[in-house]
Amino acid sequence: MAQIQQTAVKKPVRAYRLRFSWLAVNTKIGIGLALVLIVILLSICAPWLTPYDPNSNDLTNVLQKPSAQHWFGTDNFGRDIFTRMLYAGRIDLQIGVIAAIVPLIVGTVIGLLAGYFGGWFNMLTMRLVDVVISFPFMVLIIAIISILGPGLTNMYIAIFIVGWSAYARIVRGEVLVVKQQEYILAARSIGYGHGRIIFRHILPNVISPAIVFAMSDVVLCILLGASLSFLGLGVQPPEAEWGSMIAEGRSYIINAWWISTLPGLGIIVTGLGFSLLGDGLAEKIENQ
Repeated sequence: MAQIQQTAVKKPVRAYRLRFSWLAVNTKIGIGLALVLIVILLSICAPWLTPYDPNSNDLTNVLQKPSAQHWFGTDNFGRDIFTRMLYAGRIDLQIGVIAAIVPLIVGTVIGLLAGYFGGWFNMLTMRLVDVVISFPFMVLIIAIISILGPGLTNMYIAIFIVGWSAYARIVRGEVLVVKQQEYILAARSIGYGHGRIIFRHILPNVISPAIVFAMSDVVLCILLGASLSFLGLGVQPPEAEWGSMIAEGRSYIINAWWISTLPGLGIIVTGLGFSLLGDGLAEKIENQ
């Protein structure tokens, strides 16, 4: 009995558990983290980096080229593009993080329960996942927002309704493998409850792939938010958001290229940072 208890307590942790030491040896993680931190710091420090109001019109400075006074120029309402990009970064980062974290949590819990208990709950969950995945992601999001109405809150609701399914599928597959390990069988044999087994013994060993996927999902959510705002279904004017800024500047792309081009570069840099983080973590998992 003592040996069984020792086996249950000192369970082997799967090789791909995340370690902070990766940051020092993986170039992709280092570069990605640096880009993400730069974007975050610029967005947080926006009130101290620029004297302009992001939504204040100045019709005397319409369509000004980049200069010492307006580093990124002005738009068709005379608003400073650099200022609007900084404040838009707050919203886009918020969209990317919240729209990835909430489905991560919900999908992980559902995947844990479905994989561990199996039975009718597993069958019902997987059929629901199959239904959600069978529809094109963007089309399903647009359909839900069309029913609920445009706006940031409804966009979140639409993403939450659809986004959890991918995480549930990933975690469930990992749980089906882990729950057959000897340390899980030992934990059951000495009377550990389902809650302790799931959240203390199984969860730490199945969460890594979901976290890696979440890094890529942040990029997709930022692009999705920008796309929906471009279509008029996401963040509503005059609120600054990279996608809506691109949409506002498309009519001036020849004479005032900076209105659309520079917010597009903001999306590219942010997406590149999170993509490198995800790729670096995935490589480390494969090499362990």
